[in-house]
Amino acid sequence: MAFGDVKTPKGLQELNKFLAEHSYIEGYTPSKADLSVFDALGKAPAGNVPHTQRWYRHIASFSTQERNAWGGQAVSQAAKSAPPAAADDDDDVDLFGSDEEEDEEAQKIRDERVAAYAAKKSKKPALIAKSSVLLDVKPWDDETDMKKMEECVRTIEMDGLVWGAAKLVPVGYGIHKLQIMCVIEDDKISTDELSEKIEGFEDYVQSVDIAAFNKI
Repeated sequence: MAFGDVKTPKGLQELNKFLAEHSYIEGYTPSKADLSVFDALGKAPAGNVPHTQRWYRHIASFSTQERNAWGGQAVSQAAKSAPPAAADDDDDVDLFGSDEEEDEEAQKIRDERVAAYAAKKSKKPALIAKSSVLLDVKPWDDETDMKKMEECVRTIEMDGLVWGAAKLVPVGYGIHKLQIMCVIEDDKISTDELSEKIEGFEDYVQSVDIAAFNKI
């Protein structure tokens, strides 16, 4: 098929017109004729020649070795794209071994991740439930030494107990009550037990009430 000089506008248009209805220069597969025109063009053509540009990109997609192998013999697209046939050797085929190895490896990875997570979690400090408690400690009368009462209360030491601020609050007739704050660990301290210990100072304490109780 003669197109004249395909590097001239006229020859290029003739080639574009031909490729509008044909996939290759000759036949239905790439051949030596395609290689000749491809080499004659030298590079992708510019201008309004979409069919030639499509054909050029397609031929350029083959490797140099593939194009050189055409040499007048057509190369089918199927042969170009088909993967090499696997060797027919039943002795080398393991239908089950690979899956078992993959399963074992996957299980090993899962076990390692679980162990790592457990180790990381064990290093985190356990969350300790605490509460803030405001106690009203009432004296017997207005002659009770309130300073001494507070000192006695603060002598109570228990694992999970921390004393806070305190103040005297008037209740009438010249009598004041001791209002004292403390923080307790819920699993270690019982407010009933703490109240009993405070009421144990019978010379100063008449009774103990919980004025406020809040989880921290």
